[in-house]
Formats: sequence, C-alpha cells, structure tokens
Amino acid sequence: MNRIGRWLLLSGLMLCASMAAAVDKVQVLALFPGKAMLSIDGKQRVLANGDTSPEGVQLLSATPNDARVIFNGETRVLKLGSAVNTSYKQQRAREVHIMRDNAGSFVANGAINGRSVSFLVDTGANVIAMSEIEARRLNIPYQATGKPAAATTAGGKVKAWAVKLDTVNVGEIRLNNIQAVVIQGKNPPQTLLGMSFLGQLKIQHRNNLMTLTKQ
Repeated sequence: MNRIGRWLLLSGLMLCASMAAAVDKVQVLALFPGKAMLSIDGKQRVLANGDTSPEGVQLLSATPNDARVIFNGETRVLKLGSAVNTSYKQQRAREVHIMRDNAGSFVANGAINGRSVSFLVDTGANVIAMSEIEARRLNIPYQATGKPAAATTAGGKVKAWAVKLDTVNVGEIRLNNIQAVVIQGKNPPQTLLGMSFLGQLKIQHRNNLMTLTKQ
C-alpha cells in the first residue's frame, strides 16, 4: 500500500473512532435566530445552523424558542434551559442556565401545575407573583381557595390572594408546594419568579449568565 493509501486508511479509522464517541449530556444555554449556545458534556459551544461541534453534535436549526440537534444518531428538540442526559449516572445536582436578554432581564421558560409559563426572574419578590389574567389561564382557583392578601405595587396597595402552587418547573428543576400571590388586575404583565422558588436554590451570576442549582 502506498503512502497516500495508508494515510486515507488512517484518516478513515480516526473518523470512525470520533463518530463512535457518545455524547452524554447536551443542554441549551441560549437561543438566537439561526444560532444556539450549548453545553456539551460540560463544554460550552456556540453553533450556527448546520454546524457540528467537535463532540459530534450538529445543530439543525435554532429559533428563540428551541434548538433542533442531532447527536448519538438521534434528533432532539430542546427548549431553553432544557437538557438531554443519555448517561445512567446519578446526577448530584440539577442546573438551569439563563442568559440576560436585550432588556437586561433574566427570562426563563417553565411551568406551573404542568402549564407553560414565561417567568421573569425577580430576586426582589418574596414569592411568585402573577396577575388575575395569568391565574385564570393557568386554571388556578385563587378566589375559591386563596387567602385574602394585599400586594404593594408602584401604584400602591392592591387586593391579592395568597395561593399555593402544586408544582413549579424551570428547566430540569421542579419544586412542589410553592407559595405564590395572585394580584388583582392585569399586572404584573409577566409572572415573577420570586424567592419562594429561588430561595430553595443556589443562585450564581457570571457576566450575563445566571445559573440556578438544585442540590
């Protein structure tokens, strides 16, 4: 076999070896039109549509809502903060990464009682807070089961109801029996993720990235 033939054979073996390496965990850190920031087995990668990472993860498409990726021979659709872990190892902690948006806020997709919610992270709020409109959308019977309360807003004190949420999810993190308040009227326009949820987690800031960790 000549030198070129040996080189081609060696290259083919190296390519097969790299393709055989399995990826254990892929997590979405940030989403943009046509681009996504991923954590691949702990390594941060920014991929554009069609790009393939050194670990073998290919980004098929990305929108502000989700990323479509291929790894380990399977196609997955991942939301912001969500992750796919193909390893059977027990995870000691669960993490959610949230990027600061153009308005300077941290916004996270999640769920309340199994229904999708877009949260505005607010460490200054004592509890999760939402408007009556949002509570109705989530089918929370705040008037029937909630306790009368008062909330202080920019316009002064307004009527509110203290309620307990069965489940609250943000990414991989799920907590049960979380205190919340439903505020009379249309405000806040976006559900505030307050300390009744955040206070049970470890919160870290690094530049424009917030990391929530549940031990």
